[in-house]
Amino acid sequence: MVDCTLGLGGHSEALLQRFPEARLVALDRDKEALRLSGERLAPYGERATLVHAVYDELPDVLERLGIARVQGVLFDLGVSSMQLDEADRGFAYAQDAPLDMRMDQTTGVSAAEVLNTYPAGELVRILRAYGEEKQAKRIVSAIVREREKEPFSNSARLVELIRDALPQAAKRTGGNPAKRTFQALRIEVNGELSVLERAIPAAVEALAVGGRIAVLSYHSLEDRLVKQVFAAGAANTAPPGLPVVPEQYQPRLKLLTRGAELPTEEEVAENRRAAPARLRGAERIRESIE
Repeated sequence: MVDCTLGLGGHSEALLQRFPEARLVALDRDKEALRLSGERLAPYGERATLVHAVYDELPDVLERLGIARVQGVLFDLGVSSMQLDEADRGFAYAQDAPLDMRMDQTTGVSAAEVLNTYPAGELVRILRAYGEEKQAKRIVSAIVREREKEPFSNSARLVELIRDALPQAAKRTGGNPAKRTFQALRIEVNGELSVLERAIPAAVEALAVGGRIAVLSYHSLEDRLVKQVFAAGAANTAPPGLPVVPEQYQPRLKLLTRGAELPTEEEVAENRRAAPARLRGAERIRESIE
């Protein structure tokens, strides 16, 4: 089994408990998450192999470990509760913190660098594409104006700027008005969508026949990507009109969910962060034939 998003190890621990014969490979780009989950999973000894890697590196990780095929792959996308709850990481708009947002703090540009250095047009594109922010132009105009006076370094100043920049009507809907901008910056800083675009097909390819992949997404852009890969894998790709469909055109995947499965009211009541979750699953039903 592969847990591509180890975090604090809750899913990994559940898998190791539920399947006593399973060997687990778990990936995370966050070194602090690896340290903490390493302590949690220590009782499982050699059954758990924890790797510092981004999930699109899955093929390299499996090759290094000498694993040709796996029986299960899990993705729990987005930002982890640990990252949200650690004030100094800058993920949460509800508390003042340095604007960092890197899941791996040893590499890459921070959210502050994105805000202070990206051209206005690029910032507008990011807020629209990754945050689905309708007021992107208005927010970016305010950012550009303010960064000329003083570069951005902390989240509270950005939250206040967004509140001031938005019209009253926009502030009345959809929770904290900074939510979409913070989501967009986080996705850009961590390259989340481009990584996911590579990772999901690679994970499908790593599955043995009968193996399963499950993906938890937390916003529509992630879910759309997963849906497209699964739909393509479950489709018959034969040219129209063939009386018999050769095996190479038969579907490679069987969908395990009808559309995306949503959390129950009870699950949301227990953990409100589950509210936007969308679960999709698929099973590998044949090998690829070139």
